[in-house]
Order: sequence, then structure tokens, then C-alpha cells
Amino acid sequence: MKNLLIICSLFASLSVAAQFGNFNRNSPWDASWICVPDAGENAPGLYLFRKTIDIKSVPGQFEIYVSADNRYKLYVNEVLVSIGSAQGDLGHWNYEALDIAPFLKTGENIVSAKVWNEGNLRPVSQFSLRTGFLLQGTNDETKQLNTNETWKCLEDKSYTPLRQSVRGYYAAGAGDKVDMNLAVKGWNSVDFDDSGWEKAKPVFERQVRGMGFMARGGWSLTPSILPPMELTYQRLASTRKTENVSVPSSFPAKKTKITVPANTTATILLDQAYLTNAYPTLIFSGGKNSTLVITYAEGLYNEAGAKDNRNEIEGKTISGRQDTVISDGSQNQEFTSLNWRTYRYVELKAETDDLPLVIEDFYGTFTGYPLEMNAKLVSDIDELNTIMEIGWRTARLCAVDTYMDCPYYERLQYIGDTRIQIMITYYNSGDDRLPKNAINLFDNSRQKDGYTLSRYPDTQNQVIPTYSLWHVSTLYDYLMHGKDNTFLKTKLLGSRQILNYFISYIAEDGSLKNVPGWNFTDWVPDWRMGVAPMAEDGSSALMDLQLLLALQSAVILERSEGSEEFAVLYGKIARSLEQTIRDKYWDESRKLFADTPLKDKFSQHANSLAILAGLATESTAFEMGKLMLSDTTLAPASIYFKYYLHLALAKAGLGDNYLNWLDIWRKNIDLGLTTWGETSEVETTRSDCHAWGSSPNVEFFRIVLGVESDAPYFKKVK
Repeated sequence: MKNLLIICSLFASLSVAAQFGNFNRNSPWDASWICVPDAGENAPGLYLFRKTIDIKSVPGQFEIYVSADNRYKLYVNEVLVSIGSAQGDLGHWNYEALDIAPFLKTGENIVSAKVWNEGNLRPVSQFSLRTGFLLQGTNDETKQLNTNETWKCLEDKSYTPLRQSVRGYYAAGAGDKVDMNLAVKGWNSVDFDDSGWEKAKPVFERQVRGMGFMARGGWSLTPSILPPMELTYQRLASTRKTENVSVPSSFPAKKTKITVPANTTATILLDQAYLTNAYPTLIFSGGKNSTLVITYAEGLYNEAGAKDNRNEIEGKTISGRQDTVISDGSQNQEFTSLNWRTYRYVELKAETDDLPLVIEDFYGTFTGYPLEMNAKLVSDIDELNTIMEIGWRTARLCAVDTYMDCPYYERLQYIGDTRIQIMITYYNSGDDRLPKNAINLFDNSRQKDGYTLSRYPDTQNQVIPTYSLWHVSTLYDYLMHGKDNTFLKTKLLGSRQILNYFISYIAEDGSLKNVPGWNFTDWVPDWRMGVAPMAEDGSSALMDLQLLLALQSAVILERSEGSEEFAVLYGKIARSLEQTIRDKYWDESRKLFADTPLKDKFSQHANSLAILAGLATESTAFEMGKLMLSDTTLAPASIYFKYYLHLALAKAGLGDNYLNWLDIWRKNIDLGLTTWGETSEVETTRSDCHAWGSSPNVEFFRIVLGVESDAPYFKKVK
């Protein structure tokens, strides 16, 4: 607990600029990547590194760079000071810049690292070359910590990555299986005897991005632009259900001992009361060879497989991500997961052998990107305050070292989700570091043909063409709401390549056709895999409209930050596409745009984008908006696409009715969700936390209050 309190107060001050004095990322690095000798390059495992240094006088600064593959936790004198590395790819591998002077003392100091590799069970977002650890000092004094053969190392055999069995698509990595009988205890203390440890083995020298001629290696290093993640002590709220064990009413809100008798299988269902991301910590004693299984869930399932009201537990069972711990029988054993978990409910299941087991405590340490709510909405309507609170929680849980579609199931940064999440960040926080990081990553994902991947980092190279087009619109959003007026100039080449790729698929009739990939638009029940209707020739109003919106964004981007020639070119193509869309998809009898040239299917989606693209006059848009709200034959927008629907309705002159359009958010609240669900089918939605549903956190300000950027970098409000 002492270490936790220290880290909560000091962690935020650790990260420093990626250049120290005269030493910068392009200076010659003399540290080596190191590994444990004889450990498999890509084998799953937990690896411990440590080095003792003597400090005669604590300096004012002690600045280092640190990185690892897959991930690390760095300690100074037993205090956790850094967790990383921030996600990237092998060509853009992040290192953290730290000042560890606040944690040093006169005399002997121990600097240690825990590095782990989940092998083939690692998250889909986690790139990896091989297991390795790197620490580089920035001057003669700090270089005594450079990773090389002077570091000691050992594989901690207690750890095994645990394959997960989770309902629905899951991509978030392994659980932890830890046998405390094999654990190395006290390994990061100065007094620990490491005489039996091996010398670390240099893998090869580091390679700074762009300096490949000077070094061998496969990680091209780049400084992380992100601050340290927040770490905040957090207790669970209540015990909801027990079996074969007596639990005092004070647990888990307060530290309380619970004794599980010998030869017993006991379960304790705990409730956080709201969804959270946290590193769970379990402290326990005795119970030699007892097995503890920790199951984490967003909600419980009934017999039909639905979650229904998330507050209700009767007749339901828990299912989800798990960790497993085996007791060695000693006192005050401690388990903290290597990576953070997402949960509202936690089940502790203990199976004891011939000795009783004492659960000493269970709590969490919340983590996430340190977003701060700097916007303020004052309303005497309690419902609006609740929606803002839930939306902000959802946004925060979907933002760590990248934005994520969801923290429980995937932890993948999708362009479609991220565009909305970035807008929430602009309107609620104003911090543009995570948006810039996301834009950088998507730009890095571009393939040789020019398009981006749908999500990134992504080791599976998923392609959603429509998301590549949303990326261009995301650049436009940064132009209108970001802070750095030099940033976008580095992204225009990517925007041009994306548009060039799609323009190459424009057919003779002026319409996009047969763009390869998963052309996802929205989770509409009648649309297979979320793909909007297409004609037999491969054309689709939604595809044409998204290209049009991207071209319109690019015209403004180029005129502001780039080339007038490109602005003119994109404007010309856009005007031609506008006419094609009107000719092919406008249905005069229904006064709406159809999804295909057959004009037999219609959606809120196509008409929303048509209005946003300016394809309807003011009076026509107004009538279209009324039809979009009243015509139940239109394919409906889900909670995700309501972002575009509501923008279109506001542009059509119906924005005064915005507070009447919040039924799906009210349904989430009625069913006990504390974050917004993935889809509009709230009872059965896979994920309970998707920030693409937090658009009210933008629209309360933009639509209801009229706070809308009317000039680059928010210099003017409409």
C-alpha cells in the first residue's frame, strides 16, 4: 500500500521531454537490448531484470529512456515508476522518457524491471519482434544504468499466460496464471540476493528510427508523445452473493479478512457498482496449494445468454476473462495482474486443500489516459447530467495508450470509433495528445496502395475501406479543433494517397464500384456484417457519399495547410461525384436518397450523409429530416451512427429537438448500464462499453448550446 500511495502522488511527474540536455534520440546510444539467456525469443514468459547502483548524492535530475517487448513495469527501490511501452509497431516502437531522481536515495539503489511476453496469446494490437528490455541513460551519471551484461536477470517460472474463453469476438490478450510456489519474492529490493542470477544477454544494439545504418536490430525507436497513465487506488462497492463462505458486510468496501475453510469450494461475487479499468490486487495467506480463480465481467448472463438489467444478478451466471493463482501457503502473498482488467463484477472462487485460506484484501488500481473534464455543463435536468457522466466514463475507459473500441473485448483502435472519441476529447478536455497519437498511428498503418488499415495497431491487417475515408475527415476535425498548426502538414501526403486509392475505383458512370474489403457502415440488423446495400455492379450510395465527404474535407485541408492545386483537383472530383449521387440515388417520389440505384432500399444513413455533404437545399433537407424521424421503413442508425444522424438533423434545422432523440441512451440507463453499450440491442449487446456512443458529450455543447468551431484550430465559434 505504501508503494501505491507514492506512485499515485508522483507518477504524473515522471514523464519528461524526449530530449535531455544535449542528449536526444539521435545521439549515439550505447545501451543494448537485453534478454534472459536461453529464454526463447518469442516464448511466453515473465522475465526479471535488476541492477544495483550507488548514489553518493541524490541529483536534481536522473533522466533515462526505457522500452521493452512486449511490455514492462519499471521499479526504483521497489516503487513502480513506469509502465510501457505505449503501443506502436516495429517501425515506430515507443520508448518512455523518465526522470527517476525523486525515487533515488543516498547509497545503494535498486532499479528493476518486470518484462513479459504473452507469446501467441498476446493482444491483436500488440506487435512483437522478440522479448527484450532496453534502458538508456542520457549523461555519464545516468549511463551507469544502461542495459548490458552488468544487469542481472532471471525467468520467473511462476507465470503462464492463460488462454481466455469469452463470449463473442475477443482480441484483448491472455489472463495470468501464477503459481506462488514458483514465484520470486522480494526480487526488486536492495537486500535481495541475486548472486544466483545470470548476467543479462545483449540481443543487439538499439536502432533509432531513421538511424538504421548505425545499428543492428528490428525495433525502430521513437519517443512516446503520451503522458504516464493515471493510477488511482479504487475499492469495490459491495458483496452481492456468496457460497460456502462467510463474508463480513464491510468487505470489499474496506479491507477485511475472509477465511475460506479447508477442503471447500467457495465463491464471492463482488460489485464495483460501475464499470472500471483497473489492475486488481488480491492479498491472501495460508491455504497451501489452494487455487483462486478471478473472473471479471461487465454484466451477468441469464439462461438465454442475455445480460438484460445489469444491476440484477438473480438467476444469472458470470462468464468472462479470468486469472488463476495458486497459493504457496505463506503469509501476505500478493497478486496483481500484469495488465489491467475491465470489470463491474468480479467473482473470487477459492478451492482449498487441507488448510484454510485467508483472503486479506481485494482492491483495484484504476488506470487510463489522464483525461481531465475541462468542459462544464450546468443543467437543472438531472438526466442530462447522468448522460454526461456516463458518456465521460465510457470515453475514459476507452482511452489508455490508444483509443479503443472497447476495453473488455478488443482494445483495438478503430478509425470509425476514434473519430467520435477524438471529438469528445476536443469538446470535453481539449488535450490533443491522444488525438495526435491516434492520427499518427493510422497514418503509419497505410498500405502500399495508399489506404489505411481499419484499426491500428493491428497485427491482423483488417481492412474497412469506409474507415480509411473517415480518416481524412478526422484530419479535418483536427484542423478545426486541434492545437498544433504544424501537425497536419505531415499528414497531407497520407490523405492524398488515400484519396488517390479510392479515386482509382471510380467507374465510367462516376460512381465508386467494387472497392475491396469489409465495407462496414453500421450495425443495422438487416445489413449483413454491417455492410450497406450494394447494387449488383458494386455501387452504393453510402460508399459514394463517404468519398464525397472525404473529398470535401480534403479541399478545406489542402486550402488551409497544403496545396491549392490539390484543393482545386479534389473540388472538381467532388462536384462530379455530387452530380452522380443526385442522378443515381435521389428518389423524387419519396423525396429521399436511396441506398442503391434500384431505389428499393432507404436508410437514415444515406440521407444523413447526403445532408452533411450539402446535397439538399435548406427546405429539402428540412423535409428529409422530418422523414428520417418518422418513416419507419428506413434502415435505422445504431447508437454509433446517430452521431451522423443527429448532425444531419441539426443541419436540416431540427436541432432544437435534440433532447427528444435520446431514447437509446435512456434505455441504457434503464437497463443499469454505467457505460454505453456497443449496439442498440442493449439487452444482448456484446460490449457494455463503446465510446462511439458518447456523442451526447459533444452534442450537448455543439447542437444544444451552439458551440461549434467556425475557423481552424477553434479560433472562432459559429
